Amino acid sequence: MNAIISASELADALRSERPPVLLDVRWQLSTAAASGQPFDGRAAYASGHIPGAVFVDLDRELASTPGPRGRHPLPDLDVFGAAMRRAGVSAGTPVVAYDGGIGWAAARAWWLLRWTGHPDVRVLDGGLPAWDGPLEAEAEAEAEASAPAEGDFVPKPAEGAVLDADGAAALARSGVLLDARAGERYRGEVEPIDPVGGHIPGALSAPTSDTVDADGRFRPAAELRARFGELGATRDVPVGVYCGSGVSAAHEVLALEVAGIPAALYVGSWSEWTSDPARPVAVGPDPQ
Repeated sequence: MNAIISASELADALRSERPPVLLDVRWQLSTAAASGQPFDGRAAYASGHIPGAVFVDLDRELASTPGPRGRHPLPDLDVFGAAMRRAGVSAGTPVVAYDGGIGWAAARAWWLLRWTGHPDVRVLDGGLPAWDGPLEAEAEAEAEASAPAEGDFVPKPAEGAVLDADGAAALARSGVLLDARAGERYRGEVEPIDPVGGHIPGALSAPTSDTVDADGRFRPAAELRARFGELGATRDVPVGVYCGSGVSAAHEVLALEVAGIPAALYVGSWSEWTSDPARPVAVGPDPQ
């Protein structure tokens, strides 16, 4: 199954006899918008969303409390499972996640559902900006329909799809570990969030921004395979991805999936790695 879905395909699916559950996962990395106020995904959802979509809070439902395990550690599975059931997710229902367009947050929801055993999850390619159908405000949704029927999805994590710090370090030596952050953060030239700049020794710079076009849609699968292949990431070697806190890296895992290359996610990522000053840090363009 393709891991992404176009806006036109989604419109057709929503008219079908088996429409997908829609997850609105709007979120921003920056702590404040241009107005100086923090981005409020819940308010954005309330002002207009794809009809039938349910808002999911990345910080509260797709991650647990920030700390030594990173800024967006794995969520408590009971919390995550309850959020998915509240949204109407069942084991046998298709799911489509979307966000404001960058794709990172929707990919985090996709990855978590896939990791915990849901077989039919896709991300809206290009996010909400790609959708040219109607939107509904929260008040309209409440007037027209009640909350979705409770789903029955119970998360059951798969083995081998998640890396910890030691596993990421080992993979950088024995396989391919990709750093999905911007190149300047990988090289340690700037670090706007974490206490130390640079990268995990042995990791290769592979900004997730390079996997999409100017409209935020994923590049063709063949193009992605060629790009990742140049970095040594193929189906024949173990591949892992990290970023700052395990969100944009999920987007790169999704790009690898589109390319037909399975990959593990280091969820703690750089924010966990740098929480321990004993862990080594490399700087500059050289992986080592």
